[in-house]
Amino acid sequence: MKSPVVASRQSWFARNRMLLLTVTIVAAYAVFIEWFWGWASIVGQWAAVGALPVVTALVLLTSTYFLRTWRIYDYFPRETAGRFQTLFRVTQIHNLLNIMMPFRTGETSFPVLMRTEFGIPLARATSALLVMRLLDLHALLAAAGIGFAIGASHKVLVWLAWGVFLLLPVAGFTVRKTLLRFAGKLLPSKLHHFVVEIENGLPANASAFARAWAMTVINWLVKVLVLAWALSLMGVLPLAASFGGALGGELSSVLPVHAPGGVGTYPAGITAGAVAFGAYGERAAVASLAQASINAHLLIIVSALTGTAVSLPFGRRREL
Repeated sequence: MKSPVVASRQSWFARNRMLLLTVTIVAAYAVFIEWFWGWASIVGQWAAVGALPVVTALVLLTSTYFLRTWRIYDYFPRETAGRFQTLFRVTQIHNLLNIMMPFRTGETSFPVLMRTEFGIPLARATSALLVMRLLDLHALLAAAGIGFAIGASHKVLVWLAWGVFLLLPVAGFTVRKTLLRFAGKLLPSKLHHFVVEIENGLPANASAFARAWAMTVINWLVKVLVLAWALSLMGVLPLAASFGGALGGELSSVLPVHAPGGVGTYPAGITAGAVAFGAYGERAAVASLAQASINAHLLIIVSALTGTAVSLPFGRRREL
């Protein structure tokens, strides 16, 4: 029989195994950067850019977290009314967990936090999260499609395909009730309340859908343009390659193939996106791209930490 001390120790490791894995991987990442480039070289690239552009990029990236919060605030107006600060704290904790946890497992925190803070049922919050993530992915893929359409040989066909893809969210919203009715017929009666909650987690009407879609586009437009600007300042050229790098990094963050802290996967996404959009292939340019991808990744992490630090004073509502 295990002693209470051993059992407690094992329980602690079981509860914190994902945190320990994340810390270990991030530490290994830091050691790898020092071994391969040296932190002096990485910091030197920021120093060459200058303090003002770095601070500006950080402020603009942090501002996108307020846009994300507003999207959720508008999505659940009745439940979140008058509690924007608390919602901002919830979204920042969720965002940080998403970045630090592997394979998007941090997503599970959103419905739990929304139920804890605002009493929103898990199925409803999960449905809303799925809609928002699909809109996020669609916005990034649509932006990437513009770049490929510009460089395509059969421009008319590619632009037509892009236009059809652009309207997919509208089509999905239009047939949502039909799909839910079909799901209700397939599922046993005891699961019908889950279908109802899923429907409640979808935009209530066309106006709510349009606002959610518009805020998604604005959020990603700001974030991708800021990242592209930062990458171009760090020598990722031509400008199209900077844009592709920003898209590649963000796509890696919304897909399931996401390492703890984005270690390795986010810089790899930036590199792949930049190469796909015409990054220069000379040895010096490739080395500069590799360092810039690391620095852009660090910028994302610092902005997430900044947003979380700003949100922490907005504690949970005290029960009277």
